[in-house]
Amino acid sequence: MPTPEEVDAQLLGPGGMFELALENVHGEPMRVFRNRPRSLRELVERSVGFGDAEYFSFGDRRTSFAAHAAEVAAVAAALRDRHGVGPGDRVAILAANCPEWIVAFWATVSLGAIAVGLNGWWTGDEIRYGLGDCRPRLLVADRKRLARLGGADPGVPTVEIESGFRALVAHAPGAPLPSQPIAEDDPAIILYTSGTTGRPKGAVQSHRSAIAMVMLTSLGGVRTMMTAPPPPPDARVFPPCLFVTNPLFHVSGLQSAAIMSLATGVRTAWNVGRFDPAEAMRTIERERCTGWGAMNTTVWRMLRHPDFGRFDLSSLRQIGGGGAPTPPELQRRMREAYPGMRSGGQLGHGYGSTESGALATLIGGEEWAAHPDSVGRALPTVEIEIRDPANPSGPALPEGVEGEVCIRSPLVMLGYWERPRETAETILPGRWLRMGDVGRLVDGRLYLSSRKRDMIIRAGENVYPVEVENRLVEHPDVAEVAVIGAPNEDLGQEVKAVVVPREGRRLDPAALAAFVAEKLAYYKVPSAWEIRSEPLPRNATGKVLKQVLTGEAQSAFVEDD
Repeated sequence: MPTPEEVDAQLLGPGGMFELALENVHGEPMRVFRNRPRSLRELVERSVGFGDAEYFSFGDRRTSFAAHAAEVAAVAAALRDRHGVGPGDRVAILAANCPEWIVAFWATVSLGAIAVGLNGWWTGDEIRYGLGDCRPRLLVADRKRLARLGGADPGVPTVEIESGFRALVAHAPGAPLPSQPIAEDDPAIILYTSGTTGRPKGAVQSHRSAIAMVMLTSLGGVRTMMTAPPPPPDARVFPPCLFVTNPLFHVSGLQSAAIMSLATGVRTAWNVGRFDPAEAMRTIERERCTGWGAMNTTVWRMLRHPDFGRFDLSSLRQIGGGGAPTPPELQRRMREAYPGMRSGGQLGHGYGSTESGALATLIGGEEWAAHPDSVGRALPTVEIEIRDPANPSGPALPEGVEGEVCIRSPLVMLGYWERPRETAETILPGRWLRMGDVGRLVDGRLYLSSRKRDMIIRAGENVYPVEVENRLVEHPDVAEVAVIGAPNEDLGQEVKAVVVPREGRRLDPAALAAFVAEKLAYYKVPSAWEIRSEPLPRNATGKVLKQVLTGEAQSAFVEDD
């Protein structure tokens, strides 16, 4: 077997399939893949070559690559002719995972317009905020999410998927794909992320960013094929098929599944509706899924389900994760429980963010088993530095020294939609992206010490504490509140609210939860409560010391009488 170094020399060197070159990216010299598509529309054009092979299935709904490309062309024509969508216009998509979401996305970016993935778990108030922020020319939404607006007009032209999408498909049968020029650095996608301050912000990704993700993931697949030992002679080999449980408004569902599979010809089988462990296992068995990009919480739920072991999951040979770090105990359980992992399958973990274009490091296989606390090494074209959080524009810190993780690569977002100040605070000179995470580099591997000190990651969803705090302080009986993350084996973290009542008032956690749920998505509603009689610990500037509330530190401040 060739060594990883020999494989990289063959793939990345001159004349290699993934040959690297030094080019100017947004004014900075960066390593890029020389032989790359220049727009997402090129991926649709190339996908026709996969013909009648299946692109995706949602239960009984199945679509081939050729049929999908034809629908994309027809819908693109309808968006242009009926709704005036052109380059730079936004088309917002608000729906559960479904074929229409995927077709609407590809039609939008094929026009040179910008596809906006609105969070499908948002409440009506959050939906109105998102629409006001991105100001789309058109909203494509399903009935259930439109109902969250309470019958109010969304304020923009809307196509309801259940009643209106087929008319878009039927608008121009046989139409060619759009042909207007698309520049590599034109904006293509807006996905909303909670960040560290304020309301959710729209991270703008270019065609270059999305294509770079495709190239990196493709490289990873070829690397694995070239370095993995051959399967046993009696092993059953199944055609690649990815089981998808992540939402399309996340980089994990959109880039890692919908975009990636169109680029590579890999079939995808999508979970329909809420995640149900038994139905997920039934789908893996029926579709003979070979890979699954899972969150920790979904894996835990499957492993603990009473029917685990009753389904044939032997086809599943690759399980990857991201978002919250995967605990070593869960890694051990996966290696022992899944048949494919016991016979040479691969577990993997990627580190990145919406702002970083989804992926920056990757670790898996024997390396992850030997270094279970690491999130891996920087991928080709990705640079990582650890900076002093007090001087993030300064020099990199030495190896082993803890600091803020900063990343530079062609995948990094263009910026936050119409937020120049926040963009400048996040993307430093030289196009270095501040990840907001604390970590260190040792022997080229990245180790995270914390993730965005105040950010809560609940089952892969970012919860911005101030948003929940701002809602709770609206309650007439609440004097003070701090929202923190509490460890939870299933979810990674759960949302915990520490609340001080107004003098003479009593607080009912159930009533407070209902109050929060009126305005915020369910995953932001605290599930753990602490009602305190004493004031919250604060520093001299009045900032709440959340590390004291979590038990990570003791307060070094004493308030004057």
